Amino acid sequence: MNDEGSAPTRAGRTRIGRRGLLLGGLAAPALLRPALAQGFPTRSIRLVVPFTPGGAADITARLVGERMSAILGQSVVVENRGGAGGNIAAEVVARSAPDGYTLFLGGATIFCANKDLYGGRIPFDPMKDFTHLSRVSIGTTLLAVNASSPWRNFAEFISAAKEKPGGLTMASSGQGTISHLSLAKLMQSAGVQITHVPYRGLAPALNDLLAGSADMIFDGIPAIIPHVREGRLRALAVGSAKRVDYVPGLEAVPGMAELLPGSGMDMEFWYSIDGPAGLAPDVAARLHGATVQAAKQPDYRERLQPLGFMPVTDASPAAFTRYIEEQTPTWQELVRVSGARLE
Repeated sequence: MNDEGSAPTRAGRTRIGRRGLLLGGLAAPALLRPALAQGFPTRSIRLVVPFTPGGAADITARLVGERMSAILGQSVVVENRGGAGGNIAAEVVARSAPDGYTLFLGGATIFCANKDLYGGRIPFDPMKDFTHLSRVSIGTTLLAVNASSPWRNFAEFISAAKEKPGGLTMASSGQGTISHLSLAKLMQSAGVQITHVPYRGLAPALNDLLAGSADMIFDGIPAIIPHVREGRLRALAVGSAKRVDYVPGLEAVPGMAELLPGSGMDMEFWYSIDGPAGLAPDVAARLHGATVQAAKQPDYRERLQPLGFMPVTDASPAAFTRYIEEQTPTWQELVRVSGARLE
């Protein structure tokens, strides 16, 4: 007969041993999870950018990718896949293996506007087909004209557009991009008609504006501001409600609240790092941490801010996912009032 403090019987020891083995087996996967997260990544990561080189998305991706490479200990290779307003690149990532080795530079238009822009006919679900990690930058658009043009300010340009409905042209980075939506909102707010000429990316659109083949551009600041500073382009307005006086060269350029009061025009947009749906929680946490750490580095802000962007991050993948859900109605309304429809 055993007392409480006496040794267990042989049968008791057998039961305890079996139970210990069972518990040990159940605990093993949990013990392995941190090791898996610590071991990731073991090879280079592909960061798919939905637009051609030279634009705001490409610049943001390369700045973030360089810093994530140092944090993760593996190279982050930027791959540009332009076309269809970002849908082509988004589908590539949505259909990729959920192993953490393919990431996406997502954005407001792709996740919040494209479904409505394309009448619901896009080859991915913005929420179900992605693991949303965090935003990395927020910025606005810049309306600029060739420095040799006759328009010295926004009022003169709008006056010319009203005199010649459809006679002025805007070169944009493509159908359904922030550039396209900015123009549509501007036309609705100012009561003008400007002919939209979409290109496959911002770089060729800029080239034609600089050559005098287009009258204006209204796109992300990073690729446009160097030409403004060098005197080849003249900045007439920023697309946000307020001025972006933190950008050297744009301190005196007015925002939409000054130029079109009461219009509600405020073309702020963001870029983010996202992966395909189904990322393992530990891998998603590792990538989220690296993304946030990269975007919070002082030299990232120093490089980004003069280009017209500000760093921004989200506390967790869940928090960023909620943000997208909250923002979607705003972008849906923008698409509705713009009347923009893409095939």
